[in-house]
Amino acid sequence: MTTAKLFLHGVPDSPAIWRPLLAALNLGDTPVALPALPGFTGPLPAGFPATKEAYADWAVGQAEDLFSAHGPIDIVGHDWGALITQRAAMLRPDLFRSWAVSNAVIDPDYRGHRIARIWNTPILGEVFMAISRPAALAKGLAGQGMPADIAAEEAAQWVNKDKRRAILSLYRSAKGLSFEHDWARDIPKLPANGQLVWGANDPYVELSVAQRFAANTGTPLAVVEGAGHWAIAERPTEVAAALHAFWGGL
Repeated sequence: MTTAKLFLHGVPDSPAIWRPLLAALNLGDTPVALPALPGFTGPLPAGFPATKEAYADWAVGQAEDLFSAHGPIDIVGHDWGALITQRAAMLRPDLFRSWAVSNAVIDPDYRGHRIARIWNTPILGEVFMAISRPAALAKGLAGQGMPADIAAEEAAQWVNKDKRRAILSLYRSAKGLSFEHDWARDIPKLPANGQLVWGANDPYVELSVAQRFAANTGTPLAVVEGAGHWAIAERPTEVAAALHAFWGGL
């Protein structure tokens, strides 16, 4: 039986970020789910608080739906999707055959990148969001290795005010990107079948963070040389090879 796959994107992305990797994976008839984080491609659902806990609970719900139809699943996350992936696996290990994350991990010593600290700061974060423009975002994403067509598509969604509000709420619920006093304490609850895949030149979450996590937990680490934060879209062939090797060994 083919194991269903659940892919969770990060910030400031959408499910579009997975297209290059899905093409490289060539999953055929494998059931695949590519949900958008609530508020990221449309209005925030009524009453949804857009906190890290709310997104983790939402991810568990997505996994439950796949599990009910196909049994234990493989979940893959990038950036904030990686953090949410790990948290969902901690909360409900029974739903997952495996977890794999790219360019973000729950780490007690990581203190967030510069933009995360800006978004975490009241008023400063709102000013940043107010003056940010889609054209500048598209240029910046493409300059960091994201395919230009996907960068333009992601940037076009920046006009969604709910998306910008959700991002601020999410980062502030995590005190920027600090998990020292909550999620990081549950790292021992992560299921054993895990894999890290990392763009070696990530300016937001340095390779040393992945190396530290791998050393502390025994989780295997596949490094994509010459790639940055969006290795999943920049070097999809190498990322796909790492995932197929991981899944094939389960």
